[in-house]
Amino acid sequence: MKRFISMLAAVILVLPFVYIPKAEAVNFPLTSNINSESAILVNLDADIVLHEKNPDTKQMPGPLVNIMTAVIVLEECSDLDEELTLDPEVYRPVYEDLNARDFSDDLPDCDICDEDVLTINDLLYCMMLTSSVEASQTLAYHVGGDSVSAFVEKMNSKAAELGMTGTHFTNPTGMYDEDQYTTARDMATLTRYALKVPLFETISTTYSYTPVVPNTERHKHIDEWVWKHSNVMMDPDSTQYYMGAKGIKTANLVAAGRNIVALASKDGNNYLAVLLKAPFNDSEGNTTFYHIEDAAAIFDWGFNHFSYQVILADTAEVGELPVSLAEGNDYVLARPKEEFSLLWYDDIDISLIKKDKITWYDSSLRAPVKKGDVLGEVTLEYSGEELGTVELVAVSDVNRSKSKYNLEAAKRFPKSQWFKNALKIAIILCVIYILICVYSWVLFRSKAKPLKPIYAVPKMDKKKKKKPSQKKDK
Repeated sequence: MKRFISMLAAVILVLPFVYIPKAEAVNFPLTSNINSESAILVNLDADIVLHEKNPDTKQMPGPLVNIMTAVIVLEECSDLDEELTLDPEVYRPVYEDLNARDFSDDLPDCDICDEDVLTINDLLYCMMLTSSVEASQTLAYHVGGDSVSAFVEKMNSKAAELGMTGTHFTNPTGMYDEDQYTTARDMATLTRYALKVPLFETISTTYSYTPVVPNTERHKHIDEWVWKHSNVMMDPDSTQYYMGAKGIKTANLVAAGRNIVALASKDGNNYLAVLLKAPFNDSEGNTTFYHIEDAAAIFDWGFNHFSYQVILADTAEVGELPVSLAEGNDYVLARPKEEFSLLWYDDIDISLIKKDKITWYDSSLRAPVKKGDVLGEVTLEYSGEELGTVELVAVSDVNRSKSKYNLEAAKRFPKSQWFKNALKIAIILCVIYILICVYSWVLFRSKAKPLKPIYAVPKMDKKKKKKPSQKKDK
């Protein structure tokens, strides 16, 4: 085991320098069954879904909706130190509705009193750690511009923005409502987004918190006014403690079962688990915490059965392409541009991964070809699922043969556009030359032809011709 951990640690150290492509979900088989109706396990480092069970089945989220409530508040509130006074008129309707439908067992207790003054930051901790209706309703009312319904619209708009197509929110508290639903896949999408929101992870993974504002009139012993996270996997004194587990949110609704969204870290690996609709009782009617048991089981499975493996080395020759006019070999070998490493299930031989789905960008090449030229890509598949694609490049240079090139050029010249253009120009010049010759011949003939007598001017004898002035003198 020590040797395995050492090897895994060595791999983790070089991970920043290893190409880890984003892969589609491959549903690897769990070694044990889980009781939750829907589940997803995500490795956050590689952003890979390793297991899913009914991931798109609509379930009632319960207070898991507080994750979205926190996201909206954190993104829209610039001053988390702003103090708010808890107005019972804001959250009393929630209590009245639950009591009227006999769902009072769903109400959490966080020891908040009417008229308490708390910062927005205090209320966020209270909501995420205890699922407080007072906290979530107060935050929604404030951020929604004195309108909880306006806040719910923000929640649904954000869900649409994130592509949560199987989710619909009706309240920010998570209390029972048949029209409020989500899916394991959508909750995984939301949580991965939320973890990138500043302060969300810090708040949602804190085990205990004491309010900044003491409110001594109603809370005499401020040191005893402590909110603890409802995820008992974080409690070192609990029998359900799980080393490395953190937050994020638990949710219990009598009519809908137990839910949990949790993180766990171990040996440099980080996992996110979403489990929805676990039963409250076992087959004998005893109260159970199957959502906690399922989370521990699925985390163990991830930590114990997965490691980063080289699926395709960057030295592997995966195909060849014909090369015309080449000097020597008339083909070039192709290899992956980068090493393809993937978080892989140890019990499945990587030789079962198909590596023969190659797409060439050109069906053939002409020399010269340079080492490293991109030639195409190979798609890796397992059990019909696409794992990723890697570009293929030339293994070596392929020089051009001068004799082959010249012969090819000679053969191609009569069919080339240059030849056709030259022929056209030659024909045009010949025609022009002939026309010039014809014109010149006609012109010459016209100059050489003698004039007819009728057009000749008779010559006069100068001796016989007398000037008019001489005749007058006589």
